[in-house]
Amino acid sequence: MLLDLFVYICKKQSHIMKFMYLKILLISLLFTSAALAQEGSVRIQKSAEIDRVLTLKKELNKEKEFIRIQIFSGERLEAESTLKGFKSDFPDQTVEMKYETPNYKIWVGKFKTRLEADRELRVVKKSYPAAFRIIP
Repeated sequence: MLLDLFVYICKKQSHIMKFMYLKILLISLLFTSAALAQEGSVRIQKSAEIDRVLTLKKELNKEKEFIRIQIFSGERLEAESTLKGFKSDFPDQTVEMKYETPNYKIWVGKFKTRLEADRELRVVKKSYPAAFRIIP
């Protein structure tokens, strides 16, 4: 069908126009065949060693010390109220209360880098001006 159309156009047009239509026809056929050749499947084979290494890395990360932000240190009742207030102010952030004789401490977040901790500290200091960065 395309070839018949090309022959019809060639009879009616000049030599330069025939060449241009031929180029368009060839380019369109080239791209059409390339688009149809995109079928295939990928099969991934992974070694048991990869699973073992990932498990080992997870265990090492559990032992790794993270940078935290301390927002409170003091008596238990004040610590509990600070904890509740922080959870309502920052619901997406992790927070925990620790007891270190004689004070209860409220620690926020688990940051891998100092930069991450400093960014969050700037936000937290707006509500808790006594907050500071700590490596427990």
